[in-house]
Amino acid sequence: MIKSLAQLQSNEGGVVVELQGGFGAIRKLEAMGIRPGKRVVKVSSQPMRGPVIVSVDGYQIALGFGVASKVIVDTSLR
Repeated sequence: MIKSLAQLQSNEGGVVVELQGGFGAIRKLEAMGIRPGKRVVKVSSQPMRGPVIVSVDGYQIALGFGVASKVIVDTSLR
């Protein structure tokens, strides 16, 4: 199933299939290790569209809700 990082439940993960947004946003996400083909797990999120914390390669990264909604993952790929 295809979802954005913001739509995942806590401790739900998947494989990144697409990064949406402008060149700068995509470049920043790739610099943080979030790129197509990588496995990511949503650790937690804050209410009211707050930051989303994800785990990538053993690191935890906090992303804003808007940025997290631009990272598209496939939850069926495990």
